Amino acid sequence: MNGPLSREGSASSAVGDWRRRGLRAFAAASLVLLLTVGTVARAADPLPKVRVAADGRTFVTAGGKRYVPFGVSYFRPHTGWAPQVWKQFDASAVRQDFQLMREAGVNCVRVFLSFGSFYQQPGVLSPIGLEKFDQFLALAEEAGMYVHPTGPDHWEGLPEWARGDRYADDTVLSALETFWKLFATRYRGRTALFAYDLLNEPEVRWDTPAMRDKWNRWLAAKYGSSERIGSAWGGPGPVPSLPGVPVPPPSEAPGSKPLLDYQRFRENVAEEWTRRQAAAIKAADPNALVTVGLIQWSVPSLVFGVQHYSAFRPDRQAPFLDFIEIHFYPLDQGFYEYGRPEAEERNLAYLESVVREAARPGKPVVVAEFGWYGGGRLTIDGGKHPAATEEDQARWCSRAIDTTAHLATGWLNWGFFDCPEAGDVSQLTGLFTVDGKAKAWARTFQGLAAHHQGQAMPPPKPLARPELDWDACITSPRASNEFRDRYFQAFRAERARPAQP
Repeated sequence: MNGPLSREGSASSAVGDWRRRGLRAFAAASLVLLLTVGTVARAADPLPKVRVAADGRTFVTAGGKRYVPFGVSYFRPHTGWAPQVWKQFDASAVRQDFQLMREAGVNCVRVFLSFGSFYQQPGVLSPIGLEKFDQFLALAEEAGMYVHPTGPDHWEGLPEWARGDRYADDTVLSALETFWKLFATRYRGRTALFAYDLLNEPEVRWDTPAMRDKWNRWLAAKYGSSERIGSAWGGPGPVPSLPGVPVPPPSEAPGSKPLLDYQRFRENVAEEWTRRQAAAIKAADPNALVTVGLIQWSVPSLVFGVQHYSAFRPDRQAPFLDFIEIHFYPLDQGFYEYGRPEAEERNLAYLESVVREAARPGKPVVVAEFGWYGGGRLTIDGGKHPAATEEDQARWCSRAIDTTAHLATGWLNWGFFDCPEAGDVSQLTGLFTVDGKAKAWARTFQGLAAHHQGQAMPPPKPLARPELDWDACITSPRASNEFRDRYFQAFRAERARPAQP
């Protein structure tokens, strides 16, 4: 989450960035007993490389064994907010954490790279950061754990040169291409790397100097002249004049041709951004898997404003990626607070609608961030949200997995530990408390991990659901609300039917 939901209204406090914890030996021992799993020993052999299976929907190892990424995003407590994963790197603590993860059924660790520790100067990787990542990767191999690096991002500081528009500014994008070439070359052949995630929750910006320039060049390439633009847009008013066509205002305008063109242009910017970085990785390591962690409003079944559509449309991203990742938090009709069965069902329907669109291109799908709070009361938003039990959290998260099991082939919980200092629900989204005690969700997670690892992915099932009118929803948040209402009614009606023998 980039504060996955630092948006307006209910989204502004919804999910979050980072958190903390300190683990003592007695806590580790009690957890071993609690989870009834033995100590992890050093892996005798390197982990086999993970690849996309022949069915195109799942993963297998080089030896042909089914692999389902079942894991967490990793950041440690007591390191600030956003956490200083690398600036306060503690190898002995990481080793303990990896052992606890294995005991809880975790087999994949998503970790954020950062500009501050890895890429302060364009074209130059930091030796100190690389040394720490080398240790992290060796510890993961020791524990039999796959690593899923994400980044580079702002967690530990952002150099001045990287503060521009990272999506439309060619100077920044070129520097990112170089980062991936260097990084993927260094770790080529390290089979403990599951996949590279280009960035956490990318969203094309609405109006920057780089966007305005590229917008006019895109219009010129598409239409050729101001007159043809005016004819295509067809509305009253003066004919737009190249190269000075303004960016449309981020206002609801159902079916507006200028707005629809601008959203298509934003999708084009996102497509080019992904294509170039994925190509850089593949040039350095053709066997590497590449993806990008899409925020949930990459699918516009819920957008708070037309500008909040990320423009990272899954079917346009898919040609450059080995699999699709999508993030999700329950925000239908506001911040989900448990207690109302209809609110739970609405959010499960919303979740299914998002993951269904992510799965539409026919590639594997990993729900690479999900979760919700449990085990206490949040202090965010003035403490207005009701307390939730650990059992509330475990129920929601397990139902989220069950709802998407016919569409996704992997799930990564947001955070391993609760994080009291976080500014959002990350305070209570962990599998473990801040002092290292397994929560109800950890025990449920362990059972689900074992179940899905040992069971074939069910075939796609036909769903009697309304189709998402993409053009309507990216020009009208009202249309997205209406779509979710229709989807919920279809979702609820199907669940109400008696199960077929």
